[in-house]
Amino acid sequence: MTAGEAPTLAAIRAELQELGDPVRATHSLRFFKTGPGEYGEGDKFLGLTVPVMRTLVRKYRALADDAALELLASPWHEERLVALLLLVDGYKHGDERRRQKIHRAYLANARWINNWDLVDSSAEHVVGPHLDAGDISLLEQLARSKNIWERRIAIVSTFHFIKRNEFRPTLRIATILLGDSHDLIHKAVGWMLREVGKRDRKTLDAFLKKHYRQLPRTMLRYAIERHPERTRKRYLAGSV
Repeated sequence: MTAGEAPTLAAIRAELQELGDPVRATHSLRFFKTGPGEYGEGDKFLGLTVPVMRTLVRKYRALADDAALELLASPWHEERLVALLLLVDGYKHGDERRRQKIHRAYLANARWINNWDLVDSSAEHVVGPHLDAGDISLLEQLARSKNIWERRIAIVSTFHFIKRNEFRPTLRIATILLGDSHDLIHKAVGWMLREVGKRDRKTLDAFLKKHYRQLPRTMLRYAIERHPERTRKRYLAGSV
């Protein structure tokens, strides 16, 4: 793409392909669990680092949202991630009309947001800011979805509120997900609970004292990671 030339979907795809690294791509296949029966089964990788992809997002930030949505439907993982980062950038800098469009399109295309890094790089920036802390019915609906990635979107979206010292959305969604069977949900909920505790330990401890016996082991370990060792041992022993 030359200076002054409007960015195109074909141009960004060509550059993504050119910058790919087959060795890194092979590593990514294992890292993102793409084998039969694994959570990323069948995904395909070009082999790009996140810093390289973020550089491309800055270069192609004028790409039309519709083109970014087309890129989101790609079979290539990195193309989907770049598409999401472009939508995040568009949401951040867009007017209300554009934000509404991106928010709706994000939810309508959630089937393509199908790995933990795709969720974690986008949900808090596109879903969270669009909601009011007093009305998180959308997140409650997503938390009850049969789709693991929609459930992860539900909890990770609450990071937006955590950063503003609004903890009720996180605690509400965490309560819904306490009985979830998937390890990636356990990790995400534990992560968000830990972030609550970094800002307000009393709020986290009040939640844990009520629910810690229900928390899956991984979720609990993540949530109490910053607690003193003695306290962690008591939680894990069930003696708080």
